Amino acid sequence: MTHIPGIVVTGASGRMGQMLIKTITDSDQARLVGAVERTGHDWIGQDVGTAMGGQPLGVTVTDDPLEAFAQAQAVIDFTAPEATLEFAALAAQARCVHVIGTTGMSDEQIAALEPAARHAVIVRAGNMSLGVNLLVQLTKKVAAALDEDFDIEVIEAHHHHKVDAPSGTALMLGEAAAEGRGVNLAEVADRGRDGITGARQRGHIGFHAIRGGDIVGEHDVLFAAPGERIVLRHVATDRAIFARGALKAALWGQGKAPGQYDMVDVLGL
Repeated sequence: MTHIPGIVVTGASGRMGQMLIKTITDSDQARLVGAVERTGHDWIGQDVGTAMGGQPLGVTVTDDPLEAFAQAQAVIDFTAPEATLEFAALAAQARCVHVIGTTGMSDEQIAALEPAARHAVIVRAGNMSLGVNLLVQLTKKVAAALDEDFDIEVIEAHHHHKVDAPSGTALMLGEAAAEGRGVNLAEVADRGRDGITGARQRGHIGFHAIRGGDIVGEHDVLFAAPGERIVLRHVATDRAIFARGALKAALWGQGKAPGQYDMVDVLGL
């Protein structure tokens, strides 16, 4: 069993954390060797399987990430930007592959991952699903093929617990559209509209966020011109797709050279 990569899940009590734990324990390609939660969390010291309401898994939840990472070959991290930066430094110290699904990271926080990437593999993506990453590539191609007569709007919907907007996936799609057009997204992004905003600016890329119920994730990229519209769409109905993608990334990263990668690399797109 020792040749099978050991994986640590951070944010173990969260919905994605629990889905990741289930995905790893159901896999014959990886083994769960650690579960990390923030200091003071009531899962600390419990077997993670028992804490999740199931059978013991032989892994005790800890608030010491370095101790957990030292036993692992990969860390899967869907937490918060500040925590992810801390985990990146510790994962690099332990030479673990660090798979980052955390969203809401600023440009400065993303840049701050670079020192860790000199020593370890980092795979970071706003969305880990195959379908979404195909949608990103399609968005880039369609944006490159159409001129600014086509307005671009990115519309995303998620559950009411999501704390960041636009979603990481929406920003991936916006970046793809901007890249296709050869422009800088920061200079053409319009994030939501309210009040008397004036007419839409030609060439801008709009973002709109919907939050409600238990929506797992829906993303539309709308290309609208006078007389016609093109809509590219992805609908996620089960967050297990993100967990499977993250596990695929953790396995893909084994033996790769230190550096920053994304799901396009993992999927060979």
